[in-house]
Amino acid sequence: MTINIKKCTFEDLRKLQEISYETFNETFKHQNSPENMEAYLEKAFNLEQVERELSNTSSHFFFVYVDNEIAGYLKVNTDDAQSEEMGDESLEIERIYIKNNFQKQGLGKYLFNKAIDMAIEHNKKKIWLGVWEKNENAFIFYKKMGFVQTGAHSFYMGDEKQVDFIMVKTLG
Repeated sequence: MTINIKKCTFEDLRKLQEISYETFNETFKHQNSPENMEAYLEKAFNLEQVERELSNTSSHFFFVYVDNEIAGYLKVNTDDAQSEEMGDESLEIERIYIKNNFQKQGLGKYLFNKAIDMAIEHNKKKIWLGVWEKNENAFIFYKKMGFVQTGAHSFYMGDEKQVDFIMVKTLG
């Protein structure tokens, strides 16, 4: 198995939109109503929104490939692109999304390590993320990676208010 990582460019816009939609839907459709899923997917991953995110110089997207097939992606944010006010010393992992058929192969950890490298490269002292309270696998993974829950914030899936746990890892 050959694993490669590649920074996304505007040429990747449609592929990024497709994998965003696919991986989010695969992961969360069983725990949310079809109406709320459809509303969220259309809002979060319409082409204009994905293009806006990709064009933000403080956001960085990376595809992970397994044997030349896109298996998932990473999105990290710094500075004003962070989804919460966490300061200039922080880097946000907004998404580590892996296709179902590529899970349990170490790709999440591979992308996590890329985020650590990005944080060090940008002289950040902390990495943080939000993880849905019902996403137990992700919560356990991040705890294993050294994150500590420091708070929570509201997140809307369509018209349903949900809770994301804020988790932080101090570097160094």
